[in-house]
Amino acid sequence: MARTAAATLHEDSTTRIIKLVSYVCLGAFALACLFPFALMISSSFMNEQEILLEGYKLIPNTFSLKAYEMLLNNSSALGKAYGVTIFITVVGTAFGLFMMSMAGYVLNRKDFKYRNFFSFLIYFTTLFSGGLIPTYILMVKYLHMKDSLFALILPTVVAAWSIFLMRNFMKAIPDSLYESATIDGAGDFRIYWQVFMPLAVPSLATIGLFSALGFWNEWYHGMLYIQTPDKYPLQYFLQRMINQTNIQALINQGVVIDAAALPTQSIKMATAVLATGPIILLYPFAQRYFVSGLTIGAVKG
Repeated sequence: MARTAAATLHEDSTTRIIKLVSYVCLGAFALACLFPFALMISSSFMNEQEILLEGYKLIPNTFSLKAYEMLLNNSSALGKAYGVTIFITVVGTAFGLFMMSMAGYVLNRKDFKYRNFFSFLIYFTTLFSGGLIPTYILMVKYLHMKDSLFALILPTVVAAWSIFLMRNFMKAIPDSLYESATIDGAGDFRIYWQVFMPLAVPSLATIGLFSALGFWNEWYHGMLYIQTPDKYPLQYFLQRMINQTNIQALINQGVVIDAAALPTQSIKMATAVLATGPIILLYPFAQRYFVSGLTIGAVKG
């Protein structure tokens, strides 16, 4: 009995040490992940001369709001850019989830005769694409989406990888549910909407998060198709703000400019704060579904 108690006490001590070391390592890793964000936020408030002389720092010597003042000088355009990005993120993510979940549901149905053929066609798009010029001609000449917000949504609304992720998730749902719903007289769409969709919330949250991140970071298609400044997405608008700081307009007006005082470096960090801040708020809501969605969808079939 004494030996058993001593062994148990030794195991408890070893377990506590292992847990302590694990917590310390995880805490250090979490701090390392948070460090770039903390540096980004603090650097956005730094003075330009301090950045040029000492580089980016966590604790600046002087506190400056010039970078944010320059960005907010055109607050109405910034608000419109936020509105455009929020619109394409919400509409694109919702429509994409609807389309990709339906495709995954159909490809999972064993009674669909041509599911392997259509699966190959979808997979083929991950290997080859039409290229930029044919895509541009299709969007502008045939779909007439030049300078349209839907030109920011349509090219990336559906992803082949997400369709297969959805199909693999639905493979884990028992076929007996489909058979029971069919016996009760439910149609295909009703089975999809009322039976499979409520059970697919983890996969929908995972795919929706990836899709929302893609739409939130959209700038490439805005550069290609959008001409009206009021329709610029946020990322493209901020990129233009960095490259076009109205220096030439001030020079044309005869204003003397101290180039060293312009927040050319800190404005980069300020734009990153404005661009990444809102989307980070999505993670706490989707985190509990994220791991399970990836784990289930990762099973090959």
